[in-house]
Amino acid sequence: MKNVFDLSPILKLLMNQTKSNRQINLLKDPVAPTLKLMTVPMIYGMILLMTFNLVDTFFVGLLGTQPLAAISFTFPITFTVISLTIGLGIGTSAVIAKALGKGDKASAKNLATSAMYLAAIIVGVLAVVGYLLIDETFLLLGASEALLPLIHQYMDIWFIGCICLIGPMIGNAVLRASGDTKTPSLIMGSAGLINAVLDPIFIFGFGPIPAMGIQGAAIATLISWLFGLFYVLYVLVAKRGLIHSGLMSIKDFIYSARGILHIGLPAAGANMLTPVASAVLTAIVARYGESAVAAFGVGSRIESIACLVVLALSMTLPPFISQNFGAGNMKRVEEGYKTSIKFVLAWQIFIYVILVLAAPYIAQVFSKEQAVADIIKLFIWILPLGYGFQGVIILTNSSFNALHKPMVALSLSIIRLFICYVPLAYIGSLLFGLEGFFIGALLGNVVMAMISYNLFDKQCKKAEHTEEVVV
Repeated sequence: MKNVFDLSPILKLLMNQTKSNRQINLLKDPVAPTLKLMTVPMIYGMILLMTFNLVDTFFVGLLGTQPLAAISFTFPITFTVISLTIGLGIGTSAVIAKALGKGDKASAKNLATSAMYLAAIIVGVLAVVGYLLIDETFLLLGASEALLPLIHQYMDIWFIGCICLIGPMIGNAVLRASGDTKTPSLIMGSAGLINAVLDPIFIFGFGPIPAMGIQGAAIATLISWLFGLFYVLYVLVAKRGLIHSGLMSIKDFIYSARGILHIGLPAAGANMLTPVASAVLTAIVARYGESAVAAFGVGSRIESIACLVVLALSMTLPPFISQNFGAGNMKRVEEGYKTSIKFVLAWQIFIYVILVLAAPYIAQVFSKEQAVADIIKLFIWILPLGYGFQGVIILTNSSFNALHKPMVALSLSIIRLFICYVPLAYIGSLLFGLEGFFIGALLGNVVMAMISYNLFDKQCKKAEHTEEVVV
């Protein structure tokens, strides 16, 4: 077996990137170049999307510590809904890619259409419940009564528009399952650009548009989502014919929905555990004051940028694995997984060095208050050291979902968040304050990464001996 830490093939591929306009064949093309061709467009799109999402935090931070703390409290809740749609997207991608791997295009189209309906129903119900329980939810998270009016300004709009997430999340998952990552990248990047342009206009006002403060950030987000929804529907229906333009029969919908939910619900549950854990961590940090919460919110946004390559791989690796799983190519599954792991470990070390060098400047950009800036720097010096290990965990979970083993992925998420990550962070905070909190979270990622990699490695060895995956 090749050395897992031999990085030269991957680094060479990135250094010598070439354009390719032909359709990627996930079953036959060389593994490493195929993953590169799928992932690079996703990285471009996510850079635009996540960089411009940071604009929300930047402009709201200019309004003061209270608005920044208010929007920081919203992260666990908004990420819960986003994680739900991502989980449904994982289920969508896995079942469609497997159907395409078997050559069953009719089933793939039924599955794609059902996924859009299903996500709209589930997200819609969750949005109504969330809207009605805003005060109770955020008081439980540790927000003060004084912050509730600001939180309402943002979340009232956010909940109304979050059903539009089915476009960028579910629609893009359908495209990725077919091997197309360029179009999702374009959709994400365009939506992010719209959000970035509209943010300062609606937050601070421009011409006839009045200054709306934190509410303006929510409106800008809503408009960018609407654009993404209509864009992806046009591509799926008019250009690609990947979903039905008319209504499906109830029988076909129920049959397809079962397949999606078999993977999508455990995957959504696993994804939603992350913001639940984030909410618990936010409540722990809240004991140290609004400055700590504001800094933790900034750090969480920085994390989304620092881990964007991992997130891009977590979207492109599952369709590759699922199609090859459907075709019985388990050797390619193992090669794809281990190629991704070794690259992520090296890449995140590089990102950590960059972040440490830039920490003082990042802290100054996102806060003018020294107390907040100091905690932002503390966050950067400690937590990003474990982002490579966090990447191993994320890719392992997405790979198990792609192998149609969602309960294994869910179990790993539960172990990571509620046995390793949150408990160690809490114990660290009791012993050494905020420094201990961050160090404990780092150690939790290291321990869980080793558990996750060893488990998937055993799965691959078992498949080599039996020449099949036991589902």
